[in-house]
Amino acid sequence: MARHLIINLESPFMAFGGETIDNLGVIRPFPAASMITGLLANALGWRRVDRQRHQDLQDQMVFAARIDREPHGGLSTRDFQTAQLAAKDKGWTTRGAPEERAGGANTYNAPHLRYRDYYADMRVTVALRLEPIDGGLTLDRLAEALQEPARPLFIGRKPCLPSSRLFARFRDGDTSLAALLAHPLRDEKPSRDPVRTLWPAEEGSPEIEASRTYMLTDQRNWISGLHGGGRWVCQGAIDRDKFASDVEAASPEKEEQT
Repeated sequence: MARHLIINLESPFMAFGGETIDNLGVIRPFPAASMITGLLANALGWRRVDRQRHQDLQDQMVFAARIDREPHGGLSTRDFQTAQLAAKDKGWTTRGAPEERAGGANTYNAPHLRYRDYYADMRVTVALRLEPIDGGLTLDRLAEALQEPARPLFIGRKPCLPSSRLFARFRDGDTSLAALLAHPLRDEKPSRDPVRTLWPAEEGSPEIEASRTYMLTDQRNWISGLHGGGRWVCQGAIDRDKFASDVEAASPEKEEQT
């Protein structure tokens, strides 16, 4: 049995970014490996210049994710953004410091247009472990950081502030999928719909059928700063009775939550 950290991701708006094309910020239904890396690194108080730390953390992570509550209306919400900055405008920031625009008064006459998608009222649960376990970081340290983060945390984009505690507890499981199945669903509204779930391709279960297996490009090369790299994952809709009930998940040990 391996120990897994259970992470709650819930917010009025969430954005799990995918490949950005031009000015269109598309999203995916499941959190990317790079996003979880950044979330944990931010909680730990790391800076972007700590590139090797970020890379090592991403390389260690093994996780599965499920959608406890589908987004409102089952669709994404699109935000249309415009910004028109004059020369010498200090509205841009780089590495946390204001950065002026260079050039004359006519350098930037047209507004900058962006489209950013979000999911509304969504709830996602992640079961994560670290391999190898002797890589320096521990799940206990990550849990502490999520409970007392060094900086404010957000889920995908800065406006997406968590509306519930990110740290749930620890669960044991032979795989990340098994740990996720051992954690009760957190949707208050009764539903018979199956639960959309994503897990590493090498960590499946003979009792769980995947609807598709594919290469997911959700990693980042933290050394170069560019997005790149993928992993094989399975995605499927799992019947709700496959997950532990509250009674089955009860444990005599004290909840690891303060």
